[in-house]
Amino acid sequence: MNILGINAFHADSSACLVRDGAVGVAAEEERFRRIKHWAGFPSRAIKWCLEDQGLGIEQIDHIAINSNPRAQAWRKLLYLASKRPSPGFVLQRLGNRRQKMDVRGQLRAAFEGKAVAAKVHFIEHHRCHLSSAFHCSPFKEAVAVSVDAFGDFASTAWGVGRGSELSLDGRVFFPHSLGAFYTAITQFLGFPHYGDEYKVMGLAPYGQPTHMEAMRKIVLLQEDGSFRLDLRYFRHARENLPHDWSGGAPVIGEHFSPALESLLGPTRRPEQALEQRHKDIARSAQAMYEEAFFHLLNTLHPRYGLDAIAIAGGCGMNSVANGKITVRSPFKRVYVQSAAGDAGGAIGAGLAVWHEQTGVRSTSMEHAYLGPAASEQEVNALLGTRAADIAEAGCEVSEPLPEAALCQRTAAAIAEGKVIGWFQGRMEWGPRALGNRSILGDPRRADMKDILNLKIKRRESFRPFAPSVLREAVPDWFELDGDVPFMMQVYPIREARRAQIPAVTHVDGSGRLQTVTVEGNPRYYALISAFRDLTGVPMVLNTSFNENEPVVCRPEEALDCFLRTKMDVLVLGDRYIQRQAVAA
Repeated sequence: MNILGINAFHADSSACLVRDGAVGVAAEEERFRRIKHWAGFPSRAIKWCLEDQGLGIEQIDHIAINSNPRAQAWRKLLYLASKRPSPGFVLQRLGNRRQKMDVRGQLRAAFEGKAVAAKVHFIEHHRCHLSSAFHCSPFKEAVAVSVDAFGDFASTAWGVGRGSELSLDGRVFFPHSLGAFYTAITQFLGFPHYGDEYKVMGLAPYGQPTHMEAMRKIVLLQEDGSFRLDLRYFRHARENLPHDWSGGAPVIGEHFSPALESLLGPTRRPEQALEQRHKDIARSAQAMYEEAFFHLLNTLHPRYGLDAIAIAGGCGMNSVANGKITVRSPFKRVYVQSAAGDAGGAIGAGLAVWHEQTGVRSTSMEHAYLGPAASEQEVNALLGTRAADIAEAGCEVSEPLPEAALCQRTAAAIAEGKVIGWFQGRMEWGPRALGNRSILGDPRRADMKDILNLKIKRRESFRPFAPSVLREAVPDWFELDGDVPFMMQVYPIREARRAQIPAVTHVDGSGRLQTVTVEGNPRYYALISAFRDLTGVPMVLNTSFNENEPVVCRPEEALDCFLRTKMDVLVLGDRYIQRQAVAA
């Protein structure tokens, strides 16, 4: 059975193929369009998925969309009748509904002349998130939770998974949303772009939670474990905010109302310097999110009596809160899928249909290397075509190296303080670079963050870099232990170890780790092991291979990024490309 899963007409548009109960391939449209968070119909991702698996669109049995525009119909009508939002608000949502319902038309346009005979399934947004969380997990039974902005008139949902079965037992409905709350604070703090919430999460440790009284006026916890927003502080419930998911960078309007300025003081403009007040607001917002999140989890645990939990939704990307689940709730085991946000809804939709059709539990997702790869022939052809550009940049290209020699040479370069572009195997699924499309550095160097920002990333200095650590070394270096293969949890670094790895230790002594195993990524494991053998430190600094663009997908994008930045080395498959030292 071939199932095409799609996240369409939403940010992070994506596609996947579920083949006989296993996720075969998956990719986000942004990687092909080269526009961050690309929103629209993911035609290029769909075409790549089919080509990679040797299938035509006519061979697809089912098409699963991670939205059901008909869901919660009576609640939507009741809301329109009672709240009387602006006409623009209504027309905008009707336009979104028409786009989502015309999947066959979109596919016919993308595959001109091809028959699209597959049955189309519209799966409720949060059911997709829950499926992507639980059905991808290794758990036989677990509580599943989706915390998001909005999808199909809800923001949060929960249920329980047992085997192939998955219930959806409760929801928080529009307009109440922890995602909308976090977005409003993000915009208030001068970070206006879609997806900037992670900047607030990175800024928060520099502040103190001095605004909790105000935050508790905005987010109101309920006795049943849910929450409500005081809508005086928001605009999204009634107004027709600017909003565009139709084909390009996603556009979202300003969520907060003037009342929020009365409560928290003046907003920060993007060009203004960050003051301590802004850092304190960020810390308070993160603390309020965690207060609401753990209020929900601590209500759900006794209700279901299970010690495992699977998390998804856009707020499932809040790795700081995720890292505290085993400390601040009774849950003992945690799984967060590598694309917890809306991109992951493509997989959730596909898996939901698989389970509906067969009742057979799908294969768990133990790694995230599901995207395009480059063959040795492609790499060789690229290096031949671009030989003049490479020579002009003063770079030397090695012959193909055996893996052991490649890893040892790269580890030595990292230990010397060089910045490495590391392009290997299949591209990662989800927003995190996990050792196949990564930029690597020495975690021991206190100046490595500044070096990376100067040479390549050019991003805010307060944002941390992540450690990729050998799985067996986690207990010796972190205060918590567990599998974190997708970099979705932040753990406190042991105080005695922090001075040894300043480049990956955030200001609060934490690190957003990725655990690496020989089974999950043999070559990356070998590289980190070689670095450990040289330095005694079983980890490397890892950040995404990009420069203010989507993570590189193809080898030509990796080479372009290497040549236009001041990266020292590019490891492209088995080839080691190094800038020659400039004579004094």
